[in-house]
Amino acid sequence: MVGPFIFFDQMGPAEFLTGGGIDIRPHPHIGLGTVTYLYRGQFHHRDSLGSEQPIKPGEVNWMVAGKGVTHSERTDAETRANPHALFGVQTWVALPDEAEDVAPAFEHFGKDKLPVFEDGGVKARLVLGSAYGAAAPATLYSETFYLDVALAPHALFPLPDEHEDRGLYIMEGSVTIAGQDFEAGRMMVFRPGDLITVAAGPQGARLMALGGATLRGPRYVWWNFVASSKERIEHAKAEWRAGKWGQGQFDLPPTDRAEYIPLPD
Repeated sequence: MVGPFIFFDQMGPAEFLTGGGIDIRPHPHIGLGTVTYLYRGQFHHRDSLGSEQPIKPGEVNWMVAGKGVTHSERTDAETRANPHALFGVQTWVALPDEAEDVAPAFEHFGKDKLPVFEDGGVKARLVLGSAYGAAAPATLYSETFYLDVALAPHALFPLPDEHEDRGLYIMEGSVTIAGQDFEAGRMMVFRPGDLITVAAGPQGARLMALGGATLRGPRYVWWNFVASSKERIEHAKAEWRAGKWGQGQFDLPPTDRAEYIPLPD
């Protein structure tokens, strides 16, 4: 883990022909918050709270699973009508012990609501948490920072130093750190307290910088479930397998109930 971040999933870059797109059927989560952020393309979020929200580049979807939520992500008919691209990232933020059983919640913020820093070939958008004296609007349960950083060729980016855990993922381009070169697809995790400056390569770079305070105690991950104990995960597995929608821990999105992802074997 890097601070509360426990899972990192790059989506694409992908190109879809007319009629194509993503169809991630309804599936459950517990004990985490999902952060969805796009660079290109769009898709539609639906959840068991009744939220329906398209997401576009530079915007953020923040869904807190807490004691249990279900959601789907699908390309809408309007987007499928033409060839289109998709490129983005979804990360999971583990909730601290005292927030594991909070009621699920969903927040969406347009890119105009997210703080932006620009200086010397660096453009950074604060997606979650706090950094450089600013704070993003999403409701969080632990100290966190999450930045989308675009670097011009050879630009220098100082990583925030006020957080215990810090990491960096290269989405595009390349960077040099302490004399070492790193290409797209690499994740780096840094020692607490080290002063880190990132130098973009000759083609520039696109990064996600992330971190925060270390969570107390272990976290267990199974499928889409994150928990402080194996017992919590076993209970969620039994509830999803039972499929008693709206009568137990989980329900399905009101407008996406025809199918769902079954519990893996």
